[in-house]
Amino acid sequence: MKKVYKFSRMFKPFAVLSIALIISGVIAVAVRGINFGLDFQPGFLQEIRIAPTAFSVSYTGAARVSAELSPSSLSFVVTGAGADNTTKTYAFSQYPAVSDLIAAITGADGVPGLTAAAVAQEAVQSRELFVNSAVSAVLTDAPYRFYYADALSHYTADDVRNALSGIEGVSVKELGEAADDAYQIRIPSSGAAGENELMQTQVSQALLGAFGAENVAVIKTDFIGAQFSGSLVWQTSLLVIATLVLIWIYAAIRFSWDFALGAVLAVIHDALIMITFIAWTQMEFSTTTIAAILTIVGYSINATVVVLDRVRTNMKTLNVSKFSDILDNALSSTLSRTIYTTVTTLLAVISLYVFTTGSMKDFALALIVGLISGAYSSMYISSAIIAYIRRSWKPTDELKPAPAYRRSSFDAEFSE
Repeated sequence: MKKVYKFSRMFKPFAVLSIALIISGVIAVAVRGINFGLDFQPGFLQEIRIAPTAFSVSYTGAARVSAELSPSSLSFVVTGAGADNTTKTYAFSQYPAVSDLIAAITGADGVPGLTAAAVAQEAVQSRELFVNSAVSAVLTDAPYRFYYADALSHYTADDVRNALSGIEGVSVKELGEAADDAYQIRIPSSGAAGENELMQTQVSQALLGAFGAENVAVIKTDFIGAQFSGSLVWQTSLLVIATLVLIWIYAAIRFSWDFALGAVLAVIHDALIMITFIAWTQMEFSTTTIAAILTIVGYSINATVVVLDRVRTNMKTLNVSKFSDILDNALSSTLSRTIYTTVTTLLAVISLYVFTTGSMKDFALALIVGLISGAYSSMYISSAIIAYIRRSWKPTDELKPAPAYRRSSFDAEFSE
């Protein structure tokens, strides 16, 4: 027979610890607030890269020529009255270097009136090219630039913050690493008419003034409206409440009302612990964070149900005088299962945290905190609540051990 650990002795100390952590989270939210992402508040969101120009093209003809860059080729689409509607495509497999690409563009088979000029002094691969999405792809006599990632001209998020220091409420987050890095710029908005366009102009002027037009490429720009962000908050709240209600109904039907209460409060505990962590660290609270919280809700309730199922089985087979003894036995028999599943899942999530960046890294960090909290709450929080509700519990005839209890396959699987 396996050793039974007295988990119940730590119910009160850990309950006090959890209450203290949650209170600290309330203080953090009141003092520091929640760092809501633009999913939950109106504002301006732009992703940029600071990188040098590889080459530029310009057009002086009468037709309409637009550039289209894909991961595998560069195309020029020629349209307009009096012009042959054609598309010139230059595959990077055929022109792997930018020098080869420029030679083909300016060659005899190129688009008449289209010129290209190299800017970079080094060999640049065609597949490394990207463009500024904020600039029209319709070519004129003004240079249309193609940029490339250069490890020697690496900037930091602090450099971008300093360039935008004159804009109120701006925040900058670095995405990627080394030469492939990008920067996410966020500015909250009051929703006033024309405010987003003004923000875009201010950001553009500040960046171009600090780094030069030949070194700034906008990858994408988004505007989040107040109505959208408000509806998202409401829908998220309904989603979480509906999840808790369904968990309550499931646990109440499968077990009993006090077991259901312990399971739901344990899940709420895990969510509050994660919010406490998010508030103190100022991690961005976004839809990715909501996904992490709901993932942990599912993980936590699964771990709790395993313990509750063992408790229900022990109520029929153990002859004890206190309900806490039943809980101790159930927790001891499922301890190895809890440790194995938590550790193996943590290994995968830690790898995700180490080898990813941006929102995925935040998602993994939130999961790490949630996994630890979920294992802890399934053993101590839900069990402590049930023990308190059944503190006056007394064994009855139907709870006495059956004369011939046969170990089930479920017991064999989760007692190891």
